[in-house]
Amino acid sequence: MPALRLDTSLEMLLERLSLVNAPAALATIVATAGSTYRKAGARMLIEADGRMTGLLSGGCLEQDLREHALGVLAAGQARIVEYDMRSDDDLVFGIGAGCEGAMRILVEAAAPGSATLAALRAAGSALAAGQEAALAVVHEAPAAELGTLSWPAAAGAPLAAGLAETCATVVASGSSQHLRWRDLDSPRAAWIQYLAPPPHVLVCGAGPDAEPLVAQLRMLRFAVTVADHRPAYADPAHFAGATVSAGPAAGLAQRLDLGRYFAAVVMSHHLTSDAAYLGALAASTVAHVGLLGPRPRRERLMAQLGPAAGALAPRLRGPVGLDLGAVTPEGIALAIAAELHSIAADRPGGPSAQPAASP
Repeated sequence: MPALRLDTSLEMLLERLSLVNAPAALATIVATAGSTYRKAGARMLIEADGRMTGLLSGGCLEQDLREHALGVLAAGQARIVEYDMRSDDDLVFGIGAGCEGAMRILVEAAAPGSATLAALRAAGSALAAGQEAALAVVHEAPAAELGTLSWPAAAGAPLAAGLAETCATVVASGSSQHLRWRDLDSPRAAWIQYLAPPPHVLVCGAGPDAEPLVAQLRMLRFAVTVADHRPAYADPAHFAGATVSAGPAAGLAQRLDLGRYFAAVVMSHHLTSDAAYLGALAASTVAHVGLLGPRPRRERLMAQLGPAAGALAPRLRGPVGLDLGAVTPEGIALAIAAELHSIAADRPGGPSAQPAASP
């Protein structure tokens, strides 16, 4: 399966920045040690009125970061903020977080017309097109050089040759890395973050029960395409943030590039159309195909597919969704979204921890 990125904080911040026509500060974790809520590459936005989008901790550092962000906006100069809560007494920061970790954070302005905003948008555009990208966060350098750059580079903000080469290597390897170098005998450091596109899911069927599923997936900021053979159901107004495609089920592969999707869910509730959707997916490279409905219906559909069923069977999950005991459309949507998330994360989807031992 191609690399997927579940941390979609970049998309979340870009959505907010598209609505803000005023200076805001961008805070990016560039290094961590010990146990921390978020890791390097996590970002949050802090606006001049104090509004925050995103989290870098469980809420214990954000108010202090807000004060630093306001200082950055007032001075027009980026700064580094460090927190170390690994000692028994973290009252040096006055936050009593007990997180037992340390973080190094770059706070910079992301004002309209700034190089930072241009870099975020350049990376976001590449990712939205299904391409890979990198963000280079320079966090050790003279103050004027601190900040975020993108690869591919934003218009008017080229990367230095060495930095561009490292970004290209990071994208080719699919692995983020720290970079240190010297310039005019002065040390420099950057966190080069590899960014894969977010998961892209195809939902075949735009009935009423598809609406909560698409809403769940969009809340995770997965890219979603909804396809339906019924024009009355294929209404973009019902699927905010998703792409909607109307047309015959048999023409699915002609209308859409199925190679873009890591998973598909077939849920049109129309047997003939579901068979056509499954047939198109059987001939595609979509790695995971979910089917709504009971097992006897799945077996009937597989029988209809004939020889194509053999190509689909290893990739088919039906009934789709984790076993959460769901009975409502919203609960079923949660079960399906949870299964897709666990697949994208390459996790089994079971409990995250065993019960605590009795004292």
